[in-house]
Amino acid sequence: PYNKRQELFTRSVVRGSIYSADGVTLAETVTDAEGNETRKYPAGRIFAHVVGYSTHGTSGIEAMANFNLLRSNILYMEKAVSEIRGEKNPGDSVTTTLNYDLQLQAYDALGSYDGAVVVMEPETGRILAMVSKPDFDPNTIADDWDTFVSDDSDSSVLLNRATQGLYPPGSTFKIFTTLEYIHENADYADYHFDCSGEYTVGTKTIHCHNNKRHGSEDLKTSFANSCNSSYASLEQFDDLCDQMLFNTALPTDFESSKSSFVLEPGDSDSAVMETSIGQGKTLVTPFHMALIASAIANDGVLMKPYVIDRITDAEGEVVEQYEPAEYKTLLSESDASVLQEYMRYVVEEGTATKLKSDSYEAAGKTGSAEFSSSSDATHSWFVGYAHNGEEPDIAVAVIVENSGVGSEYAVPIAKQIFDAYYTWEN
Repeated sequence: PYNKRQELFTRSVVRGSIYSADGVTLAETVTDAEGNETRKYPAGRIFAHVVGYSTHGTSGIEAMANFNLLRSNILYMEKAVSEIRGEKNPGDSVTTTLNYDLQLQAYDALGSYDGAVVVMEPETGRILAMVSKPDFDPNTIADDWDTFVSDDSDSSVLLNRATQGLYPPGSTFKIFTTLEYIHENADYADYHFDCSGEYTVGTKTIHCHNNKRHGSEDLKTSFANSCNSSYASLEQFDDLCDQMLFNTALPTDFESSKSSFVLEPGDSDSAVMETSIGQGKTLVTPFHMALIASAIANDGVLMKPYVIDRITDAEGEVVEQYEPAEYKTLLSESDASVLQEYMRYVVEEGTATKLKSDSYEAAGKTGSAEFSSSSDATHSWFVGYAHNGEEPDIAVAVIVENSGVGSEYAVPIAKQIFDAYYTWEN
């Protein structure tokens, strides 16, 4: 309904700028001597998906804040003078929650791999970084457009893998399997399993990574070791996944995909076992997993994620200020406390020991998600958070496509992000 109005605005308003939280220009409109306007993106590919583009439609923050960027809140008299001179008015600008240095760190850490990284503050919901690869140069989007839209392969560079990419969660799903088991078994602390490296029901056998024998395990060590055999023996889910934002639109203005959980009564033992370890038909977005990590870190409460901090006019006066807001309690404080303990143990003694640090305490869950029945190809996952005080500082979700196990590829990326964050904080 705003389309016609926005068309009118483009005739009288120069599109406003977009800035990082620390004041770096991420998008601006440059006007030459003849009055020709060009949209420039000084950071180029680094912020491509999160900031988006405004040619051939809009995406990312350019879409989210389109109306704001085409609105001018300068004084009426200044508008009158501009009209007399036949000049356009300067549009309002958007300051985001994105941290330039952290975005650059996440971008560099992902390197040449395809995948995504999301970093946010659990206590506020502020999105600090969002990276997706493969990427594109928003400065040349007009020239590259025909190539992009004719590319119907799974590697479309315009797809924001952070919010739209759907992946099997692999062992990160054991967060949910653990929580459901705790709900259904008051004596969960007495859980015991002897891992021989594999677990068989009927004709279906689930293997641990490299067929490793984990031996005698309780629920906590099963989680820390990411023991597939142990988790394949846990078979109940009920309504937990719906409560944890599966099969529903996520609380974001970004274009995003719904994570899906499909397990029906009467499904085969094979389907149940695969689902228990994050395979089967289950698919999640990295953004969804970042929300889950944030809620766990924040004692069960999910804050509404947001990426626009404030709108200002051409003089720098605040037109609109966005504030943190609680979205929903995803899990009880006691459930969150148990998962916090288990996720810390993953770092202390399990698959993410590379995250041990004297500067902060990290917690999380690794994952290795098979995505092809014809090969051993896997996506690498890490979801978790870090703090160096009582409260959580940042939560992250990392997926590295077609790479290998989570401990070898996703964890080092998370470590680079945590290390950089606490270096700057100190």
